[in-house]
Amino acid sequence: MTTRTQRLQQAIADTGHTFQGPILGGGDYVPVVHDGDVAYVSGQVPRVGRKVVVTGRVGGSVTLAEAQQAARICAIRGLLLLQAQLGDLDRIARVLRVGVYVQSAATFTQQSEVADAASALLKTVLGDAGAHTRTSVGVYQLPKDASVEIEMTVRTRPTASGTA
Repeated sequence: MTTRTQRLQQAIADTGHTFQGPILGGGDYVPVVHDGDVAYVSGQVPRVGRKVVVTGRVGGSVTLAEAQQAARICAIRGLLLLQAQLGDLDRIARVLRVGVYVQSAATFTQQSEVADAASALLKTVLGDAGAHTRTSVGVYQLPKDASVEIEMTVRTRPTASGTA
């Protein structure tokens, strides 16, 4: 049986990028807040190392396929942050909600298709626990000119010792 970590590593390999070292943020905030049995992941842009790898308006200089790749990278970053915070992806009981923000050209209306790429990745890595509610929104601008930003809320399981 393939583990969640193995499926995440395959998803990372499929992007053609490597995620070495800590996942870097871009401001004065914490990337994950774990409160009781709920963890909130701050908005993640498609940053690999120090570089935002997909920038610009979707439907303008960025294609749907490029935006979907950006969404997958954002979801991977969120999972890596949760893995670091929780110690193990098996502690994720359920992804409750995903918010997807797409820097969109005026005529672009496929935000949900961009979000589908992140949703599919979460379900591939986490199985049924990756199924979630979702909002996808077109926005004028995102930090660092990122094409996509994704935030997540997950329910967690306690550790073997019983702590949240």
